[in-house]
Amino acid sequence: MSRILVLSNGHGEDLSGAILARKLISIGNNVEALPIVGLGEAYKKEKINIIGKTKKFNTGGLGYNSLKGRLYDLFNGQIIYFLKKIWLVILIRKNYDFLLIVGDIVPIFFAWLSRKKYFTYLVAYSSHYEGKLKLPWPCKYFLKSPNSLRIYSRDLLTSYDLSKQLKKEVLFFGNPFVDKLLKKNIKNSSDSFNIALLPGSRINELINNFDLMLDLIQELSNYEFFKNIKFSFALSSELKIENVKNKLEMRNWQYEKISTSNFKLLYSYKFINVFFRWDDFENIIIRSDLAISMSGTAAEQVVGMSKPVIQVEGKGPQFTKAFAEAQRRLLGEHVYCFTDFSNKKEKIDGTIDLIIKIMYLMKLDNSFLKSCKDNARDRIGDKDATAKITSDIEKHLIND
Repeated sequence: MSRILVLSNGHGEDLSGAILARKLISIGNNVEALPIVGLGEAYKKEKINIIGKTKKFNTGGLGYNSLKGRLYDLFNGQIIYFLKKIWLVILIRKNYDFLLIVGDIVPIFFAWLSRKKYFTYLVAYSSHYEGKLKLPWPCKYFLKSPNSLRIYSRDLLTSYDLSKQLKKEVLFFGNPFVDKLLKKNIKNSSDSFNIALLPGSRINELINNFDLMLDLIQELSNYEFFKNIKFSFALSSELKIENVKNKLEMRNWQYEKISTSNFKLLYSYKFINVFFRWDDFENIIIRSDLAISMSGTAAEQVVGMSKPVIQVEGKGPQFTKAFAEAQRRLLGEHVYCFTDFSNKKEKIDGTIDLIIKIMYLMKLDNSFLKSCKDNARDRIGDKDATAKITSDIEKHLIND
């Protein structure tokens, strides 16, 4: 039995880290987690013990955030918080045999500094962004370290590119955050057409994103084309049910039904019915045919399920124009966004045209759906990524 500490840096990274941790525990290892950003909700859900205090930063890390978002977090103590996390890792390193890194240069630096042997699932970087991966300095040095036992990439292109750059094997087994979804991804062909609405999860942009999506749906009510389409919002617990009800009533939406047992509301606007659901993300995207998204990891999961995504650019701090454009490069040709606009009305009208176009392609062009599947395999991977990664880790735990 090995003692393993998982270090991760962000919501999506925590999700994958928790899945890998649970699997490693199931095969006999003692695993704990140290989430660097956020409260570690994914680890709590999987009942993984969290080391140290956690703190939630509104933007969820620096990444592709707007300048305003970056400055906000810096003044909110993010740097000091990170330094305390580094010191904690140094203090507790003797309690573990290995580290498992999920994320970017931040936890990789932590691992290198600890002088422990480590495995890296490099979920935050991809060669698809620029055609060739340009790792931030001195990330290559850390990954070439003798203590860096194995490296797993998030897509096929990155595994080829990084193997050449590092002169060291980089493996692509897929991404754990879609495993459970792929196993359940069986849709009844008799079901009506379903659209998932993904406004994101961070409260400081969630409200603006939610309002923009409501504007979009209200405009859809002018098109008979959408009369029999089912819409479902996947909402974070950050957006309270009472706030949603107040917003809808101010907009003259009609109340239809409420189910407090599973946190579900049904409202209508003209002939369009919309479900508002909490803690039901997986079921929503499994039932969906496509997603309208202002989210990060959720959009990756939809693409991994071979479904198209239509973005709506937001103001950030995370889901900005730059973030959306980078996400399209990352996830491939079946992530769409209308970008040629000068005001909100043009943005909404252009997005509606795009939605109609993609729906027609899905219904009339079989090669389109096949292309979605091929893209999902190359960009996200096949099922059982968790088992493949942990099996490879286990071999090296035993050999070491």
